[in-house]
Amino acid sequence: MKIKYLKINGFGNLKNKEINFSNKINIIYGKNEAGKSTILKFISSMLYGLSKSKNGKEISDYEKYKPWDNGEFSGKIKYSLDSLESYEVFREFNKKTTKIFNENLEDISKKYNIDKIKGNEFFYEQTKINEELFSSTILLEQGEIKLDKTKQNLLLQKISNIISSGNDNTSYKKITEKLNKKLVEEVGTPRTNGRPINIINEKIEKIKNEEINSENYREKIFEIENEKKETENKINKKEIENELLKKIKTNKEKEKIEKEKIEINKKIIEEEKNKINELKNKINLIKIEKQNKNNKINIFKYLLLILINILIFIFLKNKIIYGITIIIDILIVIINLIINKTKKIKEKEKINNEKNKIKNEIEIIEENKNKKINELKNKEEEFKIENNKFNEKIKSEYNNKINFEENYYLLNYNLEQINNKINETETELNNLKIKIHTLNLDKNNINPKLENLVKQEEELELLYEQKEELNSLAKSINLASNVLEIAYEKMKKNIRPKFIENLNKIIKEISNGKYENINFNDEKGLTVEIENGNYLPAYYLSIGTIDQMYLALRLSGAEEISKENMPIILDESFTFFDDIRLENILRFLNEQFKEKQIIIFTCTKREKTILNNMNIEYNLIEI
Repeated sequence: MKIKYLKINGFGNLKNKEINFSNKINIIYGKNEAGKSTILKFISSMLYGLSKSKNGKEISDYEKYKPWDNGEFSGKIKYSLDSLESYEVFREFNKKTTKIFNENLEDISKKYNIDKIKGNEFFYEQTKINEELFSSTILLEQGEIKLDKTKQNLLLQKISNIISSGNDNTSYKKITEKLNKKLVEEVGTPRTNGRPINIINEKIEKIKNEEINSENYREKIFEIENEKKETENKINKKEIENELLKKIKTNKEKEKIEKEKIEINKKIIEEEKNKINELKNKINLIKIEKQNKNNKINIFKYLLLILINILIFIFLKNKIIYGITIIIDILIVIINLIINKTKKIKEKEKINNEKNKIKNEIEIIEENKNKKINELKNKEEEFKIENNKFNEKIKSEYNNKINFEENYYLLNYNLEQINNKINETETELNNLKIKIHTLNLDKNNINPKLENLVKQEEELELLYEQKEELNSLAKSINLASNVLEIAYEKMKKNIRPKFIENLNKIIKEISNGKYENINFNDEKGLTVEIENGNYLPAYYLSIGTIDQMYLALRLSGAEEISKENMPIILDESFTFFDDIRLENILRFLNEQFKEKQIIIFTCTKREKTILNNMNIEYNLIEI
């Protein structure tokens, strides 16, 4: 890969800046704070995007490089791959807009995967190099090399990390220790105590023991629910039966009233019959009573005359007076007979009037009686029809609710029997409702215990989930350890020898053959063969030599990361190199990396001077 061109519209303190690169050595010269590091960040940001996340820093890279004047925050980069395919990339950092054009200037942005956080991953798909790998191998930023004596051990550790893991920030031993520590602290093992997995196992065991005792409550609730359901069915049946009884009672009461009315009417009819007979008898008795009365009066009169005559005869003894008396008596009798005959005529007329009056009354009563008899017959017929209708209605209405055939006999009960049956049913209903209340009380007493059981089950389920998560985490950690071990063994067999070989080759060149045999093993770490043939730990070397070794390893790593021939970008990497070491490293870069593009950022003119002295061609860019 070769970077051809940069166009910085606005990025940090840079604005409207254009830079053209050559395919070999490029020197970007500028004083401190002139913007060299900004250009370096611009290159990686154009390829991978600019993060808004702080990642432990005080401000994010996005905020750091956003122009203060809120002007245009964008730029373009042109580059070509080893396949000679050329690309142009335009980014607007404010909008997270990325456009990728091929050599025909066709927009191929949609060809590549879009990550929600990182954006378009075109460069990773083209080179298989992610941003972290790019920063740890290809790009050597300012401060990576210039370490003082107090940081010598740190630099040696970085060198050991590269040799053992391929990355200067990754230590196999530390990762292994961290994984083991993570396994123990965050999960635990059967041999540990008080760790998450141990605590969860203890809780699970405790809840299981409690569940055995609590399971009886579930069975009891099940029994209560069944009994309650059965009782509620009985209540429902009894309520329907009670409702039926009350309807029958209402009908029986109505029936009773109707029967009483009928009986009353029958009595009235009977009384009217008796009255008719009485009136008929009265007609027959009127004449006899009148005759008897007249006869009695006449007899009384005649006896009185006889008595008067006897008294006159006895006391007066005068035949003339006696004769006159007799004549008077005869006249009285004659007059009486005439009067009686007149009276008889009047009496007869009066009797006939009374008889006619009674006959009229009899006719009226007879007519009312017959009318009532007909009404009674109709009423009895209506009563029978209504009663049959009621029975049919009741049968139709309740046949589906209860087994009416079993209760059909109730229709034949009298009112007293119905009332007794209602009292009996309501007593049963009350007893059943009391039973429901008792069952509810029992259930309410058990529910808190059952709720506790439910909580325990929920807690147990949660514990199992947590245990599964811990087991999953343990599997992941163990898998990581296994993969790490496999990778480490592969590194030792395949990659480490290449690192050591490249390291020895590079260090020999840049140290003028002073050091040519550097070794590394897990037990002693990094060792160096000195001139007398003895092997010494690397920390005995000077800081300058260690710097050279570190740079050599980084250059060696750059060769292994991708099939693509990536550029080497060095930012103030030679600050603590003396002129001899600087000359050696520049010569080495020119001779050993002919196919690579080299970009050197510097604030001094030493690189320019040395390259001129060695007649090495380079592209100078001043900012």
